[in-house]
Amino acid sequence: MERNFMVSMDTHFSGVHEINCGVPQGSILGPLLFNIYMLPLGNVIRSHNISFHSYADDTHLYIAMSPDDTIPIEALFNCILDVKLWMANNFLHLNQEKTEILVIGPEAKREKQFLKLQQLSLRYSETVRNLGVIFDSKLTFIPHIKQVVKTGFYHLRNLARVRPLLSLANMEMLMHAFIMSKVDYCNALLAGLPKTNIRNLQLLQNSAARVLTKTRRRAHITPILKSLHWLPICFRIDFKILLTVFKCLNGLAPSYLSDILVRYEPSRSLRSSGTGLLTIPTVKTKTYGEAAFQHYGPRLWNSLPESLRAAESIDAFKKRLKTHLFN
Repeated sequence: MERNFMVSMDTHFSGVHEINCGVPQGSILGPLLFNIYMLPLGNVIRSHNISFHSYADDTHLYIAMSPDDTIPIEALFNCILDVKLWMANNFLHLNQEKTEILVIGPEAKREKQFLKLQQLSLRYSETVRNLGVIFDSKLTFIPHIKQVVKTGFYHLRNLARVRPLLSLANMEMLMHAFIMSKVDYCNALLAGLPKTNIRNLQLLQNSAARVLTKTRRRAHITPILKSLHWLPICFRIDFKILLTVFKCLNGLAPSYLSDILVRYEPSRSLRSSGTGLLTIPTVKTKTYGEAAFQHYGPRLWNSLPESLRAAESIDAFKKRLKTHLFN
């Protein structure tokens, strides 16, 4: 590419050197070139039969295993070694401090894996951050909710100080930017959680609505939320899930989500044929199984009116869905 670089400090300059690897930071082609540069990493991971997702320079590996099965962990360990070797051969460095392992499952079964991880010199964590979301080993998302609530109330206190200086429209814009955007970010992951887990998120939304409308604390919150056209937290979660289902059925979602939804096809001609219903798969566990997208999504979708499931566009679907959830 015939690119050169030099380092300057005050009035001192280094010599000019040729760049024969790497991607210039901040360039328009930078993200595309970096993705091309990282493409072979996928083949390294696939050679170990391990599932993965990548986002920029952030790569996540996934394995499913039973408590007494150690083969997947050994495959993961060998995969990490090969990834480290590939990176060393391609002018990259694996950051050991940011390489974490999260074991998800019942506590008694998790403890059986910790010893094996220690033998392989793999560091496990109780929580890990994935694209801004905090995952915990029990998938309760309580640490993530606590972080969102803490950040939300911090911004809300600052917004309350400037509320007398701003109009309702400008204040609502700030509420969406600093509060509701954080509440809604990846909220589909909270589907199926007990209401006690998301209670603090609802308290945050209620407080934001009171500050915005200058309403007293003892006033009933439901009419206030409805006047602002703000769905309560549990309905905002269902809204996101149903919107994702609609995208999956209309070719607007990633294939790894679309492929797990199956349209309902009765064995014989019934009145329900052609009504856009989905097959609800059976699950083994209530805690994790019923909260999974492939079960929770179809169950919500089938509960919608047929006219709503047959919406002709995504904008029409969102408008009708919000009205339906309010009612």
